[in-house]
Amino acid sequence: MTTTASALGVRRQRLSRVVRLSIRLLTAHPLRTTLGISGLAIGVAAVTIMVAVGAGAEARVLRRIRAMGTDLVVVTAPPAPVIAGRQRQIETVTSLRVTDAVALAQDAVHARAVAPGVSRTMTVRHEGLNTTAAVVGTTVTGTRIRNLEVASGRMFDETEDRERRRIAVIGPVVARNLFGSDDPVGLAMRIDRVPFQVIGVLRPRGTDPGGTDLDNEVVIPLETAMRRVLNVPYIHAIYLQARGSNELDALEREVRAILDERHGQRSGIATPFVIRNQSVALRTERGATRALGRMTVGVASLAVLVGGVGVLSIMLMSVQERVREIGLRRAVGARRDDIRLQFLAESSLLAVAGAVAGGMVGVAGAAIAAMVGPWDLVIEWRAPALAILFSTVLGLAAGILPAHRAASLEPIEALRG
Repeated sequence: MTTTASALGVRRQRLSRVVRLSIRLLTAHPLRTTLGISGLAIGVAAVTIMVAVGAGAEARVLRRIRAMGTDLVVVTAPPAPVIAGRQRQIETVTSLRVTDAVALAQDAVHARAVAPGVSRTMTVRHEGLNTTAAVVGTTVTGTRIRNLEVASGRMFDETEDRERRRIAVIGPVVARNLFGSDDPVGLAMRIDRVPFQVIGVLRPRGTDPGGTDLDNEVVIPLETAMRRVLNVPYIHAIYLQARGSNELDALEREVRAILDERHGQRSGIATPFVIRNQSVALRTERGATRALGRMTVGVASLAVLVGGVGVLSIMLMSVQERVREIGLRRAVGARRDDIRLQFLAESSLLAVAGAVAGGMVGVAGAAIAAMVGPWDLVIEWRAPALAILFSTVLGLAAGILPAHRAASLEPIEALRG
C-alpha cells in the first residue's frame, strides 16, 4: 500500500515538473506559441458562433410562429380567379361564412376553440395624422387563439362585439405613428371614415415568418368590422386551435372533410378555401434553419482541423529547432518516455489554451452577432464543450508524431546536430 502511494507521488511530481517546464518553454517562444493557440482558437470560436447563430435564428422563427397563435390550423379564402377580359372586382373568394366557423366549432372534435376573422389594409387617422395598418375583425375567442394581449387598457368583450361597438385595440406601431408619446387609451381615431375609440394597446409581437409586421394592426370586434367598416357578409379566415400539437394533422383532415361537405366539394373542382397547418410551417422553417446550421458547423469544424494541422506543424518545427537540447537531456539521463511526455505536454497545453480562448471569443462573438443581427442570443453549451474537447484531443494527437520523432533521436547524433 505504501509502495503504491509512493509511486503515485513520484508520478505526480514528474508530471508537475513536465508541465512547469512545458509552460516555461512555450512562453520562451511567444510568437510560435501564439500562432499555435490562435489556429485552434479560431476554429473553436467559429463553431461556437455558428451554432449560437443557428440556435438564435431557430428561436426567433419559433417565436414568430407562436406570435400568430399556438397549435393553429388556419382556413383562408383563396385568391379570386381571374377571368379573361374582365377586371377582378374582389381579391379573394367570398364563400367562407360565419356559419362555417360555427359548424367547425360544433363538429370538429380535435378543435379546442374556433374563431372567424376578417382583415383588410386600411387608412387610420387621428387629428390630421394618418397611417396604413391592417384592420382585423375577430371575436373574443379569436383574440385568445392568436395570443393578443394588451400592454395598456383592455380588450373588448362579447357584449361589445354583439352590440357592434366602435372600439379598437391598436398595435404599438399604430400607437406610435398616430399618437406619438401620448397615451392613446380613451382617445378617438378613424378607420377610413368611421370614428372609433381606442380602449387598449397590444403588447409587441414582432413579425410573422412572412415578414408581416404584427404590431401594425388595429383589432376591432368582428360584428363591427363586418357591418360598420367593411360591410361584407363573408369572412376571410377561420382560426382553429387544436387540443394539442400532436392533433394538428388530424384537425386539418377533419376541417377539410367538414368544409368539403358544406361547400359541396366535387372531384376535379378547386376547393373554395385554403388550409394552413402551423406544424407544417414549423417543420419547414426548422428544417431550413437546421440545414443551414449543419452546413456552417461543418465549415467551422474544418477550421478546427486546420488549427490541429497548425499545432502539428509547430511541434515538428520545435523538434527540429531543439535537437541539441534533446540530445543534451538524453545524455544526462533523460529517458525516451521523458522526451515523449515533454512534447505531448506542450502540444496538449497549446490545444487546451487554444480551445479555452476560442470558447471565450466564441461566446463574446455570439453576443455581438446577436446585437447587430436579426436573431436572438442563444448559447448552446454542448457545441462549445464538444469543440473544446475535440480540439484538445486533436492537439494531443498532433503532438504524438513530433513526440515520437523527438524520443527516437540518439543522444550522440542529436548533440552532433
